[in-house]
Amino acid sequence: MATQDDDSNGKAADRIKDSAQQIWLAGLGAFAKMQQEGSKAFEALVKDGAGMQKKTQQAAEETLAQAQQRMAGFASEFGTKAAGQWGKLENIFEERVARALEKLGAPSAADMAALQARVEALEAQLKKSQQTAAPRKTAARKTTAPAAKKTLRRSKAS
Repeated sequence: MATQDDDSNGKAADRIKDSAQQIWLAGLGAFAKMQQEGSKAFEALVKDGAGMQKKTQQAAEETLAQAQQRMAGFASEFGTKAAGQWGKLENIFEERVARALEKLGAPSAADMAALQARVEALEAQLKKSQQTAAPRKTAARKTTAPAAKKTLRRSKAS
């Protein structure tokens, strides 16, 4: 009976030995395959990393563009408000200066404009009256000149 037990123990040992051999060969095969495909896997990882970097860079640029648009909007709004405040300040200053000049008796811009219009109207009237008066004077000189000559001749003759 010892032969049968030894035979079954030997078969079990052979099976274990074959199994260990197969596991060892499978590990070596996996290692060899990883060495062969390792460079391919590395290149694939680099390619994936470049794609990810490109996506994150685009997202960052979009976020930056949105931030710039917001800041431009804020700056425009601030500029508009500041311009409005400067306009109010300018109006207040102009009103105060106008009141001070009025108290001093200085004419206003409207008074000066009315005065300028009045002067222009008077100049136009004067020019018109000079043009109508000029022909009368020359006509009067022509009619009085021959009579004056006659009186001069008479006085010489006498």
